[in-house]
Amino acid sequence: MAPVTRTVKLTYPSSLVTEPVLSRLCTEFDIVPNIRKARVTEDSGEMTVKLRGEPAEVARGIAFLSGLGIRVEELRG
Repeated sequence: MAPVTRTVKLTYPSSLVTEPVLSRLCTEFDIVPNIRKARVTEDSGEMTVKLRGEPAEVARGIAFLSGLGIRVEELRG
């Protein structure tokens, strides 16, 4: 199946701001993230990221992020 790209807004809780979440996403799910916008403080973080990979891997990666407590909102474009 052809790779897909999904654009998502990620909102991190303070407990995950210093964790290498996107690095884990790359290695565990074979997803290539492209950070388009980010704002990170000690208390929270927000990123707009394009996720590219096989459809099933991208879906699994998004479920992984949600399972960690990161709010994932799919954006158009």
